[in-house]
Amino acid sequence: MQHPAGMESKALGRPILFDPEEGRTVIAPPGEGPGYWAGAPSVVYNRETSRFYLSYRVRKPRPVRSGECYIAESEDGVAFRTVWASTKEAFSSDSIERFCLTRALDGAWLLYPSYVDPADGRWRIDVIEAAHPSEFDVRQRRKVFTAGDVGAQGVKDPWVLIVNGLYYMLISYAVTLPVPESRRAEMHATADVYNTGLTLSSTALAVSGDGRHYEWMGDVLSPREGAWDAYAARLGCLVPTENGWLGYYDGSASVAGNYEERTGLVQTWDMRNYYRLSHDGPLLVSPHGSGSLRYLEAIVFDDQIWFYYEYARADGSHELRMNRVARPRQEAFPAPSAT
Repeated sequence: MQHPAGMESKALGRPILFDPEEGRTVIAPPGEGPGYWAGAPSVVYNRETSRFYLSYRVRKPRPVRSGECYIAESEDGVAFRTVWASTKEAFSSDSIERFCLTRALDGAWLLYPSYVDPADGRWRIDVIEAAHPSEFDVRQRRKVFTAGDVGAQGVKDPWVLIVNGLYYMLISYAVTLPVPESRRAEMHATADVYNTGLTLSSTALAVSGDGRHYEWMGDVLSPREGAWDAYAARLGCLVPTENGWLGYYDGSASVAGNYEERTGLVQTWDMRNYYRLSHDGPLLVSPHGSGSLRYLEAIVFDDQIWFYYEYARADGSHELRMNRVARPRQEAFPAPSAT
């Protein structure tokens, strides 16, 4: 690994963390107990109108699964009112998961839904355009990726960052593994291959020039055999710093931790190569229930970072929380010495 000049002799700040218990509840779960979830947030702050827009999904225990998705608007980033809603039935799907809300460079609003494709029972990602977050028409959705397009068993949970005119999409994809013929029918029988133990949950990168058409760039973060993130390494968001980006990812040791992942941290300078800062265990967990803290999202202002995340309650349900922290000011890398 090659480090930028001066890194070997200069401390460049600490990972940006926070106390999850100090967060404020933004969206409560629809009920008490395991399987009741509110979370999987995607947040955009519109500086033109000084409004926050939050996309999130709600789930109830099986057999219902994730059935409802919402976009809500807020003036303060805490109290939200619904401006758009849909259901898995509108997608003719068994389940919907994290959507990504993005404001395109041409002014259009883009919504990237992830849902189980009724054609083959595998997760897929689409895109919908609208003039305002309240105006998305699910019937106008267009394909971004199906699992078959990229040789995976599923693609879901997109997150998009725009840098220098390019759209970078992080994607959770289900890795195709050797599976005995006797078990292949199990992979998509429940329309959720991620919960079968017959795959691994990795992160891929895709890049676009317009936010509508993406090129698959391949794997960027994978589970580590024998580690706390041996089954899942789902990169959920990137936070810019003066020295590259910090990435927050969901990890689990086995399929038993699917749905209850906890958060680890990586560093990147190019959004292609990631270096773990959480080798021995997660860095952000809930003190309650399963310890799950996942689907972290961040909004960066001049002097603060607002984190939104799905958080396990003591009764086993998940709520959507927000936590504000001061944005650290770090020295830039020094210029290399002349030789």
